Amino acid sequence: MILRRVHPDPVESVELDSASSRERLLELYQPESTPWLRLNLVTSVSGSAAGSDGTSETLTSTVDRLILGVIRELADVVLVGAESVRAEGYLRPKRAPLAVVTGSGNLEGHRIDSGDAVPPVVVLCPATAVDRVSKTLGPADVIVVPDSDGHMAPHDIIGALRKRRFASIVCEGGPGLARQLIVAGLVDEVCLTTSPRLTGLTLPLFGTESFAEVKVSLSQLLVDDESSLYARWAVARDL
Repeated sequence: MILRRVHPDPVESVELDSASSRERLLELYQPESTPWLRLNLVTSVSGSAAGSDGTSETLTSTVDRLILGVIRELADVVLVGAESVRAEGYLRPKRAPLAVVTGSGNLEGHRIDSGDAVPPVVVLCPATAVDRVSKTLGPADVIVVPDSDGHMAPHDIIGALRKRRFASIVCEGGPGLARQLIVAGLVDEVCLTTSPRLTGLTLPLFGTESFAEVKVSLSQLLVDDESSLYARWAVARDL
């Protein structure tokens, strides 16, 4: 499989079967600075974050999963919302802990594999029963952040993670959490995979709530042999 960088110039081809390909991908996805917060999302051409099975699984590919692994390797923590954990199921990242944001603390049906990785981090608010986490998830590193009527502010979530020295953060959704981080002006970059499929709009990439326009600029674009696109969008800093 060949992965071509078509932006910026010069055009470059990366042979993914070569021994040096992963090192090159690590260079291509290196964060611009520290601290850094990136979203890593996948969508169909028609804008749905879920494919025919109702999850992102039918939108992803071998190359997408390879890039996912590279982005996770460059992160200090992988952040995800509880709803996505219940819907998608998660393999714990090998090189970074998984952090789950939950307002209720109820992670029943979470589908997080036990594996050999470190226990997940759970970010919740004081109104949440901490013992509910252990009952539905098992061992976890719990971070309690302030809340307003049971809702956690994005700045408090990210601030709490940064206090734990998680400087480079990648958020993998879901749509609601991704939208909150964008609206709060906390996101430096959106890494977006576009799957070469037209689908019904079953799950909008940032949910159904409207928000003010956010300007982005294309810093990198890769394309594979199957027409999947892998973009790095830099978020404007004048939010």
